[in-house]
Amino acid sequence: MADSSTDPAPGGLDEFAAEVRTFLDSAALDANATRRPDPAQAVQWGVGEDTIAYFSTDPPDVDRANAEQARLWQGRRFDAGLGWITGPVEFGGRGLSTAHDLLYDAIEAEYDVPDTGVLSVIGLGMIGPTILAHAQPHISRTYLPAMYSGQVIACQLFSEPGAGSDLAGLSTKAEKDEAKNEWVLNGQKVWTSIAQHADIGMALCRTNPDQPKHKGITAFLVNMKAPGVEVRPLRQMTGGADFNEVFLTDVRVRDDYRLGSVDDGWRVALTTLMNERATVGGEGAGPAGRVLSLPFLTALLKENGRIDDGAARRQLAALHADMTATEYLNRQMARRMRGGQQPGPEASVSKLMYGQNLTRGTHFAAEIVGPKLTADTGAWGAFSWTELLLSTPALRILGGTEEIMKNILAERVLGLPKEPGIDTKTPFREMRR
Repeated sequence: MADSSTDPAPGGLDEFAAEVRTFLDSAALDANATRRPDPAQAVQWGVGEDTIAYFSTDPPDVDRANAEQARLWQGRRFDAGLGWITGPVEFGGRGLSTAHDLLYDAIEAEYDVPDTGVLSVIGLGMIGPTILAHAQPHISRTYLPAMYSGQVIACQLFSEPGAGSDLAGLSTKAEKDEAKNEWVLNGQKVWTSIAQHADIGMALCRTNPDQPKHKGITAFLVNMKAPGVEVRPLRQMTGGADFNEVFLTDVRVRDDYRLGSVDDGWRVALTTLMNERATVGGEGAGPAGRVLSLPFLTALLKENGRIDDGAARRQLAALHADMTATEYLNRQMARRMRGGQQPGPEASVSKLMYGQNLTRGTHFAAEIVGPKLTADTGAWGAFSWTELLLSTPALRILGGTEEIMKNILAERVLGLPKEPGIDTKTPFREMRR
């Protein structure tokens, strides 16, 4: 595996960039990718089309077709050596640095390609790194190449009806069947993104209720097609159903599908959560990120006759400053990861800022568009903003609520005492819930 602790030589990045462009230009020949226009020409981009919703607004059949397109595109990237740029070669990765990965994302953002969010945000951004860090070698060999080539989609079975922000208060049980060396899982998970497409799920379960709530938890990889797994979609106000509730009834999981040690699942979960915040906070590309760029919003001002509006220009400048600061924070986080470190507290800052920036940017656009926001005419800069506006509240909750992010920053960065009332000593079965 290549040494990713230092930046590669400039020539290496230049050669890699040429390789990426050759791949994407080749894909454009058979309509898998098309070159995007300059963002400064955003008026001609056709934003009236369904292009900027953060979550799916499609009916189930279209959603399934899009997921299949995402699988195929990820497989094509993987076959070209671009599916897991920073991953270990032994598991199908390229062994290159984070700088190469960021460069690929920047170049691909210039092309209109199938959206791989159904694969990348949770499975490749969160579950993959957790499997790499905590799974037994044969599990890594089985699932990592399959995930990064688009054959397997993964979801995250964490939140429960009674344990959202207080994740350690989860009550889904896993009991050991010693005779068969299996675990039997029973419980309910909720707000599980893309569970309807997932092949495997990473589940946190209570294995020892006599331990305090942060202990006695174990992580497992669950076959989402196994008997006893039921997925029910939750309809969102955007019209789509990206989130689901998942019921686990006597679901059997082999012991070698356990991630980490028995009762040490909280440490495993922290690996996932740190990568989750880094993934969510680092999302600068994609439809939502592109339309909140300075050229795009400047074009929106021009289109709506507000380009000389001093108040609107000040709002846009302030938003651009915050988005630029978040971008530089993401670069700092990338440098830490290049040095082999796990994402630190800056991932929480980045996630917090991303949610706030997206909310502010969308509300700014809604104010500029005005009453046309609800006009489903297909005109540029109108109805498609509604779909993004309805998506933004979720960004302040998923990946850890803003309140949780602020607590992390207060404790881990500023050194303030923990919130009063957090019980880390009482056995879970004795806690009032």
